[in-house]
Amino acid sequence: MKVLLIKDVKSLGKKGEIKEVKDGYGQNFLIGKGMAKLATPDVVEKWKAEQEQRAKELADEIEQFTAEKKKLEAAKIVITKKLAPVGIRGSVKKDDIAKAVEEELNIKIDKRNIELKKAIKLTGEFKIDVKLGHAIHAMLTIEVAGE
Repeated sequence: MKVLLIKDVKSLGKKGEIKEVKDGYGQNFLIGKGMAKLATPDVVEKWKAEQEQRAKELADEIEQFTAEKKKLEAAKIVITKKLAPVGIRGSVKKDDIAKAVEEELNIKIDKRNIELKKAIKLTGEFKIDVKLGHAIHAMLTIEVAGE
Protein backbone atom coordinates (compact mmCIF):
# COMPACT_ATOMS: atom_id res chain seq x y z
CA MET A 1 0.00 0.00 0.00
CA LYS A 2 1.32 3.46 -0.89
CA VAL A 3 0.71 6.32 1.52
CA LEU A 4 1.42 10.04 1.42
CA LEU A 5 2.84 11.17 4.76
CA ILE A 6 1.05 14.20 6.21
CA LYS A 7 3.35 14.42 9.25
CA ASP A 8 6.93 13.33 9.93
CA VAL A 9 6.91 9.70 11.08
CA LYS A 10 9.93 8.46 13.01
CA SER A 11 11.73 5.60 11.26
CA LEU A 12 9.55 5.93 8.13
CA GLY A 13 9.96 9.33 6.51
CA LYS A 14 9.33 13.05 6.35
CA LYS A 15 6.13 14.96 5.61
CA GLY A 16 5.27 14.92 1.90
CA GLU A 17 7.03 11.66 1.01
CA ILE A 18 5.22 8.74 -0.61
CA LYS A 19 6.13 5.43 1.05
CA GLU A 20 5.28 1.79 0.45
CA VAL A 21 4.08 0.20 3.71
CA LYS A 22 2.26 -2.96 4.77
CA ASP A 23 -1.53 -2.75 4.50
CA GLY A 24 -2.27 -3.13 8.23
CA TYR A 25 0.36 -0.60 9.31
CA GLY A 26 -0.79 1.89 6.70
CA GLN A 27 -4.52 1.51 7.25
CA ASN A 28 -4.70 1.03 11.01
CA PHE A 29 -1.81 3.13 12.30
CA LEU A 30 -0.76 5.78 9.77
CA ILE A 31 -4.14 6.62 8.24
CA GLY A 32 -6.02 5.86 11.49
CA LYS A 33 -3.90 8.32 13.50
CA GLY A 34 -4.00 11.00 10.78
CA MET A 35 -0.32 10.73 9.90
CA ALA A 36 -0.87 9.73 6.29
CA LYS A 37 -3.40 9.47 3.47
CA LEU A 38 -3.81 6.74 0.89
CA ALA A 39 -1.63 7.83 -2.04
CA THR A 40 -4.20 7.92 -4.83
CA PRO A 41 -3.39 10.10 -7.86
CA ASP A 42 -6.11 12.55 -6.78
CA VAL A 43 -4.70 12.92 -3.24
CA VAL A 44 -1.15 13.40 -4.57
CA GLU A 45 -2.32 16.07 -7.04
CA LYS A 46 -4.23 17.95 -4.31
CA TRP A 47 -1.18 17.83 -2.03
CA LYS A 48 1.13 19.16 -4.76
CA ALA A 49 -1.32 21.98 -5.58
CA GLU A 50 -1.59 22.83 -1.88
CA GLN A 51 2.21 22.99 -1.55
CA GLU A 52 2.48 25.27 -4.58
CA GLN A 53 -0.21 27.55 -3.10
CA ARG A 54 1.68 27.71 0.23
CA ALA A 55 4.93 28.54 -1.56
CA LYS A 56 3.18 31.33 -3.50
CA GLU A 57 1.64 32.76 -0.30
CA LEU A 58 5.05 32.64 1.41
CA ALA A 59 6.69 34.48 -1.48
CA ASP A 60 3.93 37.14 -1.42
CA GLU A 61 4.34 37.57 2.34
CA ILE A 62 8.13 37.97 2.04
CA GLU A 63 7.64 40.52 -0.75
CA GLN A 64 5.20 42.47 1.43
CA PHE A 65 7.60 42.46 4.41
CA THR A 66 10.46 43.62 2.18
CA ALA A 67 8.37 46.54 0.91
CA GLU A 68 7.41 47.45 4.49
CA LYS A 69 11.08 47.29 5.50
CA LYS A 70 12.04 49.80 2.80
CA LYS A 71 9.18 52.08 3.83
CA LEU A 72 10.13 51.89 7.54
CA GLU A 73 13.83 52.51 6.96
CA ALA A 74 13.15 55.51 4.73
CA ALA A 75 10.77 57.14 7.23
CA LYS A 76 11.47 59.14 10.37
CA ILE A 77 8.80 58.85 13.05
CA VAL A 78 8.38 61.85 15.36
CA ILE A 79 6.92 61.30 18.83
CA THR A 80 6.24 64.31 21.04
CA LYS A 81 6.22 64.09 24.82
CA LYS A 82 5.99 66.71 27.56
CA LEU A 83 9.33 67.96 28.80
CA ALA A 84 10.56 67.43 32.34
CA PRO A 85 13.48 69.18 34.10
CA VAL A 86 15.72 66.40 32.75
CA GLY A 87 14.55 64.65 29.57
CA ILE A 88 10.86 63.94 29.09
CA ARG A 89 7.98 63.05 31.38
CA GLY A 90 7.59 59.31 31.51
CA SER A 91 9.15 57.39 28.66
CA VAL A 92 8.52 56.33 25.09
CA LYS A 93 7.21 52.77 25.20
CA LYS A 94 6.71 50.11 22.57
CA ASP A 95 2.99 50.98 22.46
CA ASP A 96 3.78 54.60 21.60
CA ILE A 97 6.11 53.53 18.79
CA ALA A 98 3.60 51.03 17.34
CA LYS A 99 0.79 53.63 17.40
CA ALA A 100 2.97 56.30 15.79
CA VAL A 101 4.06 53.95 12.99
CA GLU A 102 0.45 52.94 12.32
CA GLU A 103 -0.73 56.58 12.25
CA GLU A 104 2.07 57.91 10.05
CA LEU A 105 2.83 55.00 7.71
CA ASN A 106 -0.30 52.78 7.90
CA ILE A 107 1.85 49.78 8.81
CA LYS A 108 0.52 47.68 11.68
CA ILE A 109 3.34 46.44 13.91
CA ASP A 110 2.84 44.30 16.98
CA LYS A 111 4.50 45.93 19.99
CA ARG A 112 6.14 42.58 20.86
CA ASN A 113 8.11 42.78 17.60
CA ILE A 114 9.79 46.05 18.56
CA GLU A 115 13.26 45.58 20.07
CA LEU A 116 13.70 48.32 22.65
CA LYS A 117 16.78 47.61 24.77
CA LYS A 118 15.89 50.22 27.40
CA ALA A 119 13.19 52.83 27.81
CA ILE A 120 13.65 56.09 25.93
CA LYS A 121 13.60 58.92 28.47
CA LEU A 122 15.43 61.67 26.61
CA THR A 123 14.76 63.77 23.54
CA GLY A 124 16.75 63.04 20.42
CA GLU A 125 17.03 60.54 17.60
CA PHE A 126 17.06 56.78 18.20
CA LYS A 127 17.44 53.68 15.99
CA ILE A 128 15.11 50.82 16.85
CA ASP A 129 15.08 47.27 15.45
CA VAL A 130 11.66 46.03 14.29
CA LYS A 131 10.98 42.37 13.46
CA LEU A 132 8.61 42.03 10.53
CA GLY A 133 8.60 38.26 10.05
CA HIS A 134 10.46 35.57 8.11
CA ALA A 135 13.77 36.86 9.54
CA ILE A 136 13.26 40.32 8.01
CA HIS A 137 14.26 43.19 10.30
CA ALA A 138 14.01 46.93 9.74
CA MET A 139 15.91 49.71 11.49
CA LEU A 140 13.36 52.40 12.36
CA THR A 141 14.44 55.96 13.13
CA ILE A 142 12.50 57.60 15.96
CA GLU A 143 12.81 61.24 16.92
CA VAL A 144 11.57 62.13 20.39
CA ALA A 145 10.65 65.82 20.61
CA GLY A 146 9.54 67.81 23.61
CA GLU A 147 6.52 70.09 23.75
